[in-house]
This record gives sequence, structure tokens and C-alpha cells, in this order.
Amino acid sequence: MKNIQNAQSALVNDTCNDCGSYADIGAVIDEHDRQLVVCFTGEEALAESELLRDKVQARFDNVRVELMSVDSDISLTIDFAFSAEKMIFQLENSI
Repeated sequence: MKNIQNAQSALVNDTCNDCGSYADIGAVIDEHDRQLVVCFTGEEALAESELLRDKVQARFDNVRVELMSVDSDISLTIDFAFSAEKMIFQLENSI
């Protein structure tokens, strides 16, 4: 474990004190990954996409949302202000 800690940069890596594994935080969260596209199909596509749109607009203040219909499918594009908001929303809604 000591060799791992010595080999990594103290600025960007974090090491688990129990197992010695590390994660580069920049590899987990990309600050520019702020757009989420969710596609809906079927009879309830419009209702489901509107429900998700309403959820994200209620949860976060600075989001841009666009619903686009392609044939019978609905594409919901959400632009978050921060990549962390995108990740939080995905986790909260199992996306």
C-alpha cells in the first residue's frame, strides 16, 4: 500500500486506507459531461418524458430541457449546469 501511495499524485488521487486501492477523481466525474439524453418509446412515451422533465425542473434550478419527437419515439435532452447534478439525477431516478 505504501508503494501505491508514493507513486500517485497527492493532488488528484485518493487511496483507501483499508485496501490500498485508489481512484482518480477526474476519471469518475468529468466536469464537461453535463448533457443527459433519455429516449422513450411506446404508447406512454410522451407522458413518461414529461414526467421526467417535470422532475428535473423541480429538482434543479438551472437546467435546460428539450423534448423532441421522432416518429413515435420521444427524446428528452437535459442540459445540467454541473456534471454532479447530472450524476445525482441519474442516481435518484435509476437512469
